[in-house]
Amino acid sequence: MLPPPEIFKCLSDETRLRATLLIAREGELCVCELMCALNDSQPKISRHLAQLRSCGLLLDRRQGQWVYYRLNPELPDWAHAVLQVTLQANVHWLEASTARLAAMSERPINNAACC
Repeated sequence: MLPPPEIFKCLSDETRLRATLLIAREGELCVCELMCALNDSQPKISRHLAQLRSCGLLLDRRQGQWVYYRLNPELPDWAHAVLQVTLQANVHWLEASTARLAAMSERPINNAACC
């Protein structure tokens, strides 16, 4: 179980927080979707995702050539609640990122429901 200081330390970077909130909003996202949404390079996004995964906030799964990230379902209930409240209270802050994601052409097809 992650203690509060670890969770907040992991989320203290703007890129990691935006990525986490987008993943919380969408359920699962791959690196290319986050690159588009955050308008950032693959190495930077991958580095931040690795940090989020190593601190236990995210889990990943491979599907073909794509690696999808999702919130760790074993996070404490309070952490999920904090993320949901933060997401709901900051829709405007994420607006540009969600618009870029919505406009992304050739998004990978997430077949989580069938795997």
